[in-house]
Amino acid sequence: MKRTGILIVFSFMYVLSHSQHFKPTFSSLQQYECPEWIQKAKFGINCHWNAQSASKSSNNGWYARQMYEEGSPAYIDHLKNWGHPSEVGYKDVVMAWEAPEFNAERLVSLFKDAGAKFVVTMAVHHDNFDFWNSKHQPKWNSLNYGPKKDVCKEMREAALKAGLKWGVTTHLERAYSWVQSNKGADKTGDKVGISYDGNMKEYQDLYVEYPNFRNLGPVFYHYRSPLASPDSWKKHWKARLFDLIDNYHPDFFYFDGALPYTDDGGKVGMEVLAHYYNDNAKMHKGKNEGFMGLKDIKYHGVFFPGVTSTVLERSYTDKIETVPKLSEESIGPWFHFENAKYYSSRRIISTLADVVSKNCIFMLNIPPKGDGSIDEKAMILLKEIGNWMKVNGDAIYETKPWKTFGEDNIRYTTKDNVLNVIICSDLKNNILLSSLKGWKKDDILSINLLGYNERINFNDSNLGILLNLPQDIKKGSPAYVFQINCKKLNEQPYTVVNQESVKKMNEEAAKMFGATGNKGGFIPLP
Repeated sequence: MKRTGILIVFSFMYVLSHSQHFKPTFSSLQQYECPEWIQKAKFGINCHWNAQSASKSSNNGWYARQMYEEGSPAYIDHLKNWGHPSEVGYKDVVMAWEAPEFNAERLVSLFKDAGAKFVVTMAVHHDNFDFWNSKHQPKWNSLNYGPKKDVCKEMREAALKAGLKWGVTTHLERAYSWVQSNKGADKTGDKVGISYDGNMKEYQDLYVEYPNFRNLGPVFYHYRSPLASPDSWKKHWKARLFDLIDNYHPDFFYFDGALPYTDDGGKVGMEVLAHYYNDNAKMHKGKNEGFMGLKDIKYHGVFFPGVTSTVLERSYTDKIETVPKLSEESIGPWFHFENAKYYSSRRIISTLADVVSKNCIFMLNIPPKGDGSIDEKAMILLKEIGNWMKVNGDAIYETKPWKTFGEDNIRYTTKDNVLNVIICSDLKNNILLSSLKGWKKDDILSINLLGYNERINFNDSNLGILLNLPQDIKKGSPAYVFQINCKKLNEQPYTVVNQESVKKMNEEAAKMFGATGNKGGFIPLP
């Protein structure tokens, strides 16, 4: 008994001596490291979903703001579907919203079957509506409207039950300036000068107080980050996020931007970071294992490198990163609307392969319908992605980058002495791997095509390794994975060839969906 007691004491002292404690300072927060679990997971799914999804508008990415911008597509849709915003506002959209099809276990099951290793809930968007039993937003939350459930609680429980990690995205930091279009009035027409319903004081808990517009700066900043906001709002923002952290303990957390707020140099944002890291460390024997992400985007707050992971919104890196970043993408618009165009499963899986080949992590948005269900086109995509991952996931999960990330439409990942060759196109002719120039046939033990029983024949040449394709390969797969099992992979030579820039892909996404998720974006970009 004495020996056992001594061991317990020593174990306790060891944990204490090795426990992390974060302070809200730049130097202390740099203790942060991207957690191992997400570096192994590689792939997660999140959902943009709230009353905007039920707005009856195809211009719903930022509907809660743009429905108050006279002449905008969302404003025109609102007039047609709801009425004038001086009489029927966003509060009425929220109160009319019903989501009877929301089912956390069903969603998590769909996402797990699609191959996701973590699931992320949008806890609050710019519209100031919370998806949890919110102490500081007690009326405008998901227990009272829409699903009429504690969405964060149910999604967390379902994810953990399924053996997945769970987390949240938060977009609240911009709400103070973002919603303020609701304080305006039409400048033309029959309703000229009649105040929008955002001026109604009895709804300020949703619409936010009337601000000092001079402090917010020009409209350009309202979308991004106010030049200055009152201390009362900063304290409120901090209290809301503390409440979310303390009661739901997410494995994944992010702000939709950099550290708020610019007028305090990111101070209150660092306080939230420190609180999140310390809370997570308490849950994991003194070591923070929570993923935290910020976006290094101009005018979106204060960005301090190294205090969090970096999130790339609809964009991708051109190189193998020493420190992993997270690229977030959507199958189409951020929020669901009828007849929206979605990417193909090939495009999504090609993007996943590109991200993972560069030592990064991929998060895909699947936007539910207003009622909480997933539409048929998205269901088909999830099934296609899941079927591919079941056969080829070994080339994604727990992999590491090779010495070069790829060539043309080919991407490389590694696991031990296996080089995964992910080909993101149809297979028509024998394949030359120019990056493997200098490899000898004796260096290779075997080559297999995942999902195909026989070994692949190959030859070495002065130009690289040539894969000889069998005749009976199934056509139409989103991508194909050849696994090259070789001797001492790390000692093999490589050649950098034909590495296409991701610039074209980034520009295509911006043109197709814009910053808001709607075609063209409808906001001025810096």
